[in-house]
Amino acid sequence: MSTLKPGDAAPGFSMPTDSAGTVSLSDFKGKSVVLYFYPKDDTPGCTKEAIGFSGKIDEFEAAGAVVIGVSKDTVAKHGKFRAKHELAVILASDAEGDVTERYGVWQEKQMYGKTYWGIERSTFLIGPDGKLKAVWRKVKVPGHVDEVLETVKSGS
Repeated sequence: MSTLKPGDAAPGFSMPTDSAGTVSLSDFKGKSVVLYFYPKDDTPGCTKEAIGFSGKIDEFEAAGAVVIGVSKDTVAKHGKFRAKHELAVILASDAEGDVTERYGVWQEKQMYGKTYWGIERSTFLIGPDGKLKAVWRKVKVPGHVDEVLETVKSGS
């Protein structure tokens, strides 16, 4: 399991998206990248988070940041999710789980007494220099988008 922390170099990535072809970290040199990992398209918490980031996309862009949501869902599923909720963020598919592994968000989880593997809701703020500026693990959706936006705006 990866224990990435602020100051570490962000692991590179290249993933297909439903709307922008392939997206790679190298595409955004000189910009901040908000890379948020979520468990599954069209579930209550994931939908609230995606709508929250989409609702503030203009503010993120004005602060020089791009927002990318990542799950193991397919590109086709991302397309349906985007259309249903009019999402404005980039949705990247990590179907093979390579990026989720490198960022250390593929975790053993428990629900209703059952143990299973899944994505731990996490957000990484990658600075224009390619280094991690902030890391949020075990994210609770309420208030998270505003906290990330304030961190982006503050340059931390």
